[in-house]
Amino acid sequence: MIKAILFDLDGTLADSLKDLADATNYAIGTFGYPAREVEQYKYYAGDGMPKMIERALPDIPDKPQAVQAVLPVFLKYYGEHYCDNTLPYRGAVELIDALRLRGLKVAVVTNKAQEMADKVVSKLYGNRFDLILGKREGIPAKPDPTAALIAMDMLGVKPEECVFVGDSKMDVMTGVNSGAYPVGVLWGFRERSELTDGGAKSIISAPEELLDIIGGLR
Repeated sequence: MIKAILFDLDGTLADSLKDLADATNYAIGTFGYPAREVEQYKYYAGDGMPKMIERALPDIPDKPQAVQAVLPVFLKYYGEHYCDNTLPYRGAVELIDALRLRGLKVAVVTNKAQEMADKVVSKLYGNRFDLILGKREGIPAKPDPTAALIAMDMLGVKPEECVFVGDSKMDVMTGVNSGAYPVGVLWGFRERSELTDGGAKSIISAPEELLDIIGGLR
């Protein structure tokens, strides 16, 4: 029986693309690097903030050092502008409420830094989630299953009692790797083919469709 739903954040719960792009473009622009188109950030985001900056930077020989220089500028700007344009996806808040009414535990497992994950989730969803697990020192990034397994342990559930929901191959692979039921969503940053390649067992086009999948699994 399904007892808990674990969600990715950016591209799954939070329509955050423009704020991520604006903050990264501001930060790299401070060092004279060219801005990227907002749509490009659909493929830059998802593996944590340092990786997003690395992908946005041009091909330069000292890229690791450049990332370290740009990152604090990004964090300061994003910390002040993280919700200028970011909103929950349509129907997502209602979905979380419906899951809670059914007695399910809900958690966020994201590669976003813990401090920023807390801020974004609190701003968009209040205190609806039982747990928010962002990127922390010593915990590998998704698709490594460690964060998901830690979340399951903290929630008191087994992997086979969980559904993992996300918008990228990395997310559905996290579900597969952790032993949860992997569900891909089409309203986020990536395409159906990527979700299928990652091992998604179900793919949904709207948040409310998740309720039918859980009903079938329960």
